[in-house]
Amino acid sequence: MKLFFYTGPQCSLCDLADEELKATTHYATLQIEKVNIRNSTDLYHLYGARIPVLKREDNNKEIGWPFSSADLEEFLQ
Repeated sequence: MKLFFYTGPQCSLCDLADEELKATTHYATLQIEKVNIRNSTDLYHLYGARIPVLKREDNNKEIGWPFSSADLEEFLQ
């Protein structure tokens, strides 16, 4: 499964989200594309106050911070 991981530079919450993501049972099978929202005006306006956000490519569902590894397990099913 492919995920877009919307993040930004020096984002400590993004670091925490990355740790939660690594704790999931699905981590080894995920294709994760980290996207720096500062590289796009549109993404910055969409996600600037919400990062970190994970978005599934297959169904466009999103989960935003705060989330736990248990929340992610449910999100990834």
